[in-house]
Amino acid sequence: MPRTALYAGSFDPVTNGHLDVVCHAVRLADRLVIAIGVHPGKAPLFSADDRLAMLQDTCGPLAREAKCELSCITFADLVVETARKAGATMLIRGLRDGTDLDYEMQMAGMNQAMAPDVLTVFLPASPMVRPITATLVRQIAGMGGDVSAFVPGPVAARLKKKFAR
Repeated sequence: MPRTALYAGSFDPVTNGHLDVVCHAVRLADRLVIAIGVHPGKAPLFSADDRLAMLQDTCGPLAREAKCELSCITFADLVVETARKAGATMLIRGLRDGTDLDYEMQMAGMNQAMAPDVLTVFLPASPMVRPITATLVRQIAGMGGDVSAFVPGPVAARLKKKFAR
């Protein structure tokens, strides 16, 4: 039976931290579904279509190299419902530090209560990407800073274009 994992987030924008998680996740699953949360009350920097394109461009090669099937989707319901719809039995969550662990443990507990058949798998971030957050990347890029050390090249180019003055 193929192992399907779901990795959910906003990915606004895709960072090297996200890629680090994907590099590990494609080694655990036969199929990885990356799911972009889309919520009407939030105003992301990039459209859902832009984020889907960034994920396909940056994560596709990683999945192909690992011989893992990759799908990128959007969702607006509970992550466990999205996992069920995608046939996923694992939720992939990246951890940077203890603060992430505290929050993610609460989420894992609630998800397990709602969907006991879906296992949460925590993947620790590699040391070089631990400080990276999409929020900080957006702030640095918005102030004209160089984010090339924190995001893949194509994403850095999109950010530069987005914040061109």
